[in-house]
Order: sequence, then structure tokens, then C-alpha cells
Amino acid sequence: MSNGARHVLGVVAGLLLPPIIAASLWYGIGDHLLRFQSAFELSWLGLSAIVASGIAFAFLAGSRLSPIASLLGGLAFTALGVLPIVELRGVRVLPDHWLPNVMEQGFRTVADSGVLLFLGVALVIVSLFPSRWRSSGKQAVYEPEYGPAPSPYASYSGPEDATRPMHRE
Repeated sequence: MSNGARHVLGVVAGLLLPPIIAASLWYGIGDHLLRFQSAFELSWLGLSAIVASGIAFAFLAGSRLSPIASLLGGLAFTALGVLPIVELRGVRVLPDHWLPNVMEQGFRTVADSGVLLFLGVALVIVSLFPSRWRSSGKQAVYEPEYGPAPSPYASYSGPEDATRPMHRE
């Protein structure tokens, strides 16, 4: 895959995966917490949403597509993780009930605990490794148009020796 294609796919993944990961994580955490608090039972749908968001997060952090994907996701998660800190300073950033009840419960839990900030910083740091910016393709090896140079130790004495083997037994 060419470097240009890697970066284009990285931008697409960086724009599509973080909102899907966030929605899945917030729904899973919120559903699991509400079900556990109200009926003291597991929410298999919530747990499967958490696992799915973990798989998508691992793909975003470790893929060979492009570090642009993890950088865009990291910046988004970091910005969302900073919101509770800004709101503690008295600046109201998010309106009340901007998400459905289950997802808002999950967002508040993940954001207030600092997990969103952790995920965002982790993705930004992962995107800074220089090996992620290089292509994984093999380097081209160019062969010379002529054959290898003859050995200076070969016993070649002239054109009359051309039919005999180069080495003696």
C-alpha cells in the first residue's frame, strides 16, 4: 500500500472510528451501570458494547494504516476528557441532557473518572512514534545492469583461457 493511500485511509478511520468508539463505550458503561445499580445483574449488551469499543480502540491504536487515525482520535478523546476539568472551573461547556440518559450516564462516568483523558493521551502518544509514519513496504533493491565484478583472484590469463573454468581443482 502506498504512503498516500495509508494516510487517506488513516484520515477516514480517524474521523469515523472515534465517534463509534465513544458512543459504544458510553452506551456500554451507562447500560451496565444502570442495570447493575437497579437490578444487581449484568448487562450483556452493555458488556459486549464495551468489548467492541475496546477492539475498535486497539485497531485505532495499533493499526498500520496511518498515525493520523490515532492522532485525530486522540485529540478528540483528549478534548472530551478535558471538559470535566473545564466545568470544574465554573465554565459550563455541555448542556444538560445532550445525550440519551444511558449514554449520558456512561459519558459522565468515563469523563469524570479521567478515562477519556487517559485514552486520548494514549492515542496521541502512540501516533508520535516515528516508525508509524514510515511505510511498511519493502525498500526497492536495484541490481546493476551488468553482472557481478570478477574476482581479482581468478586465474584468468587471457582469451585462450575463456573456455576453461575459472577455478582449478
